[in-house]
Amino acid sequence: MQVSFPVLPAGTVPERGLPVLPELAARLAQAARDSAPEPVGGGDALRAAACGYWARRGLPTAPEHVVAAPGAQPLLLAVLAGAGGDVLLTRPCAAWYPPLARLAGRPTYHVPVPAECGGVPDPFALLETVRRIRAEGGRPRVLVLSVADDPTGSVTPPELLHEVCEAAVGEELTVVSDETWRDMRHDPGGTVFFGPAEMWPDHVVVLTDLAGGLFPTAWPAAVARFPAGGRGPVLRARVTSALAAVRAELAPPVAAAAAYALDEPGPVRARAAAAVRIYGALAGAAHEHLTAAGVLSRPSQAGPYLYADLGELRAALAGRAITDSVELEAHLSTALGRPVPGGHRFGDAPDALRVRISTPPLLGDTDEERQRALDAPDPLAAPGVAAALTSFGSAFGRLAGG
Repeated sequence: MQVSFPVLPAGTVPERGLPVLPELAARLAQAARDSAPEPVGGGDALRAAACGYWARRGLPTAPEHVVAAPGAQPLLLAVLAGAGGDVLLTRPCAAWYPPLARLAGRPTYHVPVPAECGGVPDPFALLETVRRIRAEGGRPRVLVLSVADDPTGSVTPPELLHEVCEAAVGEELTVVSDETWRDMRHDPGGTVFFGPAEMWPDHVVVLTDLAGGLFPTAWPAAVARFPAGGRGPVLRARVTSALAAVRAELAPPVAAAAAYALDEPGPVRARAAAAVRIYGALAGAAHEHLTAAGVLSRPSQAGPYLYADLGELRAALAGRAITDSVELEAHLSTALGRPVPGGHRFGDAPDALRVRISTPPLLGDTDEERQRALDAPDPLAAPGVAAALTSFGSAFGRLAGG
């Protein structure tokens, strides 16, 4: 039986991101009069730009192996529909994965993550889950993972990723690697990003949502890289057909801006570097406040998120009639004045007292406030940011106080 949870306030997804880069706005405006529709799967310029983007990251790609769509959600939906079979997800995983699998009519199975990180399943648990599914008559076909992870903010060590991918390929699974946040690693000298497609090129679909660092969150655009061999060509053809059936093509102005972003000219690189700096600073400060309140959380290594476990505060929370993540979500969303989704939305059991923390709201509610923080030598000292962090810490401190 499918469990239903309360709906989060309107506007939770997508949340407001960083201000629109002026050069992107200009490119969008230049193409605004273009009435010729963008081809399903992306036009030549967009797919060539995506090839260049991946080539600069050590993944040579031909345009015929690229598909673009108006957002990661329709693209992943088409991939799951085209691949067939059962879908394996991590526990926890991005909140938007499971609904798409259900919409595609694919049974889903969550596999716990290892202690070191989120985003990938424990390799031994993965093998056991695959065998159990087959013993029950299922057909495991797809594993969705995220090396630079939403919701946990962790980056998977290469040696662990190799174990996971070796297990997946050995079980003839197609791996979908969500690499949206790969370029938003806070410490370039920290854990090296090594993607599954670099290890097993014929078995991995790479999915990149441009909103991860290159693009405004309100302009949906995503690209996928399909294997040149194995199931890749057939799967790409099925995905393109599915997108065509629902006319999921990008608007020409958005496609033009996306191609500009994927080419990574100077202004785009500078904005990405600023985003990395501000996400790292916010995540570090938020983690300090959580730790001071007795809340467990892995230090965020990439992107704008932290995943907090309040299990150590269970007794104090019970005194406030908070006994599961549904109630914890409601309490913190009210206390902080913005959605704070509970762990149940990411595949965790409701009785696990976990929430995902998004740091961009700490920058303010307007583009002007967020731009001031981006421009500040010390983002944490920008007007309003210090006060927001204090309020954030106080909310968790009150919970710890019972």
